[in-house]
Amino acid sequence: MRIGIDLGGTNTAAVIVDESGVIIGRATVRTNAGSTGSVIEGLLSVCDALLATVPVKPESFGIGVPGTVNAESGEVIFTPNLPLSGVNITRELQKKYSCPIRLGNDANCAALGEAVAGGARGVSDVILITLGTGIGGGIIVGGKLHTGLSGAAGELGHMVIVAGGRECGCGRKGCWETYASATGLKRTAKEFMELYDRSILWDFYRKNNDKVSGKTVFVAQRMGDAAAILAVDSYIGHLASGIVNLINILEPETVCLGGGISNEWETLAGPLQEKIDAERYPNSSADSPRTRIVRAELGNDAGLIGAAMLK
Repeated sequence: MRIGIDLGGTNTAAVIVDESGVIIGRATVRTNAGSTGSVIEGLLSVCDALLATVPVKPESFGIGVPGTVNAESGEVIFTPNLPLSGVNITRELQKKYSCPIRLGNDANCAALGEAVAGGARGVSDVILITLGTGIGGGIIVGGKLHTGLSGAAGELGHMVIVAGGRECGCGRKGCWETYASATGLKRTAKEFMELYDRSILWDFYRKNNDKVSGKTVFVAQRMGDAAAILAVDSYIGHLASGIVNLINILEPETVCLGGGISNEWETLAGPLQEKIDAERYPNSSADSPRTRIVRAELGNDAGLIGAAMLK
């Protein structure tokens, strides 16, 4: 049995899983991000609550953190939304629990979870892409997480796909996440709305406090709205562009798509695969194996299961 913990800005969740990644028990507490001590206290609290529910002696603990970590030392290098930068979390938990305690980036943990028990189960070379407010991701090569020199590898959303394009929060221009995240889709939809005064999206916009949501863009697209059709097509093109870059560089067995946008899988899958096939670097043979594009299956449990499987 292993314990996996997902340390979030709102909630801290924990699960106990078996060796196959099947969840045996779970617990959740609110994250008190007021101080380092309160966050650590929450970690201990959720572990105690979990072990009270399923009284087992765990083989190990794994913690997924939203930030850059040093997996070897157990130190959080930087996390923007929690007061843990420079804190050695594993050392703090080791004071109470004697089993091995491991640390990982939350997106990397999600990739590992999908490879162990989700949409990419049984696959040794996987790229997970999470399509939410931004774009996150994780890379698994030969069954092992690729975390890079400082532990920050996998920032897939910050490759540039449009030189000199939209400004990104990271300071660059034209980053993939400014076009292919949910935020990017909403921005694209707004641009096309300006060209179509009678777009259905304007009705959605006014009913939603002058905002467009990613979901409503797909709803309007399925209703035949011209602005929404163009926005979704543009979005899929930008999404495919980034995926093709990753395939041409790493050629994984599987690319696994998660996050809120993946809920539109029936609309995305066909056109996305067509654009990827048209743009990717050709294989030497028509019979050569090709990277599979699949939907993630585990939702929020991916990071928890992956954290538990950290080694």
